Amino acid sequence: MKALELKIPPPIVALLLAAAIYYAAPVFPALPLNDDWRLILAGLFAGIGFSCDLAGLYGFHKAHTTINPLAPKKSSVLVTRGIYRFTRNPMYLGLAFLLLAWSCYWASSAVLIDLPLFIVYITLFQIKPEERVLLEKFPDQFPAYCQQVRRWF
Repeated sequence: MKALELKIPPPIVALLLAAAIYYAAPVFPALPLNDDWRLILAGLFAGIGFSCDLAGLYGFHKAHTTINPLAPKKSSVLVTRGIYRFTRNPMYLGLAFLLLAWSCYWASSAVLIDLPLFIVYITLFQIKPEERVLLEKFPDQFPAYCQQVRRWF
């Protein structure tokens, strides 16, 4: 399983699952949402998703550290301010909310499979390998940070 660690950028994983949601929408039962609620929820979840992503990117930019999810060893600082006070992985959380928004837009119940699949895949093959690197790079700070802030939310 280590062969999959840090290999596929999380936005690509999210795009692949978004495509699966789109193509599965006609096959899976529709979510019981009328058009108004479908669009309201899609907009709300998309807004939350983009906000999480942008806040996470801003935190990395402000700290002058890499945003490359495939190269966590290039991290120069442990970012713990801003949105990182509430979640250790706001960019991945943002992608999860965008998948939820996409599913609401298409009223696709495929989200019941795709969203947990995204969370499990990202946790196993992206977050946990990143955490091993961060523990190695920041042996005092990272464990304390993990005790204060949850992985997802």
